[in-house]
Amino acid sequence: MKKLMAANWKMFKTVSEALETAEELVRLCGDVPADREVLVIPPFTAMTAVAGAFEHAGSFFLGGQNFYPELEGAFTGEISPVMLKDACCSYALAGHSERRHVLGEDDATVGRKTAFGLEQGLSMILCVGELIEERRAGKVEEVLRRQLQVGLADVPRDVLPERLSVAYEPVWAIGTGEVAGPEEIVQAHDFVRSVLVEIFGVNGNEMRIQYGGSVKPGNASDIISLDNVDGVLVGGASLKADSFSQIVLAG
Repeated sequence: MKKLMAANWKMFKTVSEALETAEELVRLCGDVPADREVLVIPPFTAMTAVAGAFEHAGSFFLGGQNFYPELEGAFTGEISPVMLKDACCSYALAGHSERRHVLGEDDATVGRKTAFGLEQGLSMILCVGELIEERRAGKVEEVLRRQLQVGLADVPRDVLPERLSVAYEPVWAIGTGEVAGPEEIVQAHDFVRSVLVEIFGVNGNEMRIQYGGSVKPGNASDIISLDNVDGVLVGGASLKADSFSQIVLAG
């Protein structure tokens, strides 16, 4: 199982900025280690430019930050999985904490997107994670179980493991500089693994579980060396090619 090293650029970068960063990232990473895949998830406007930068670069993939779970229609401001694929995307996110807690998406909506994206041929990353209040109340496993069970309810049980990843992102660690400790990460990832096995049987052992939450060059090596950590989902530290390339090559 290759580690999935993903960069979520969120609402940052013009087309020219994205192209410059993508080209520099390819140059700095050189030959990506055989056990890694690099995924960049830019804003929609920059997809074509980033796809061009990755055209001749092995192990680099393009993803979408969001989509609406319909093929087409009168959904002003939305984008479909078909449009993502047309822009050379092979991955998409569902359930990122900012979609849940800033933009109001509930577990059922996240589940619809996860299942529909897979149905339409995208590989999906389902993001899960608890608020600080939920952790303090001892509800981490309760929250993760709910998000996984609802988010994966309509996913075929025979889905190919390489097409579905889960990103554990404790909400309190995203963009705050706070990072879950090794024990917290291992406990959460072990629990996610157990739920994936409950849902998918042996295939659940082959699905990647990424960690996200203030990942930086200085801590990436320690994080990806932990049990059941099959990659990272990086926000702020992925915006500069120099720092993200160090994360990609860490370990």
